[in-house]
Amino acid sequence: MKKQPKKLTEKEAEVMERLWSEGPQTIRELLATYPDPKPHFNTVSTTVRILCDKGFVAHVGERNGAYTYGALVESSELSGSSLARLVKNYFNNSYRSVVSALVEDEKISVDELREIIDMVEKRDKK
Repeated sequence: MKKQPKKLTEKEAEVMERLWSEGPQTIRELLATYPDPKPHFNTVSTTVRILCDKGFVAHVGERNGAYTYGALVESSELSGSSLARLVKNYFNNSYRSVVSALVEDEKISVDELREIIDMVEKRDKK
């Protein structure tokens, strides 16, 4: 039986994005990356602790007497769950709607669509 991947909440995903883009940070440094109105220090701290418990983040050092935290997983390892959440929340759980939106906004070319169809057909033949 395939092990289900752990999922991220929206707040957890926000912290992970900041750690991936900026590297290891203290809680105060993380907090500084948020736009106003910033979340409370304890909210960010709790989210980081939860990410540590889930195995996504770890204490990786210290800076100015405060722990620094870094991502233990690559963004690519979690992109599937992020995509699923995006499709569920914004496209009524329809991947077809996602592709249609990309076509309508001219964000995907005919050649790219053909490549995707080829990938699906090859996968289905296996």
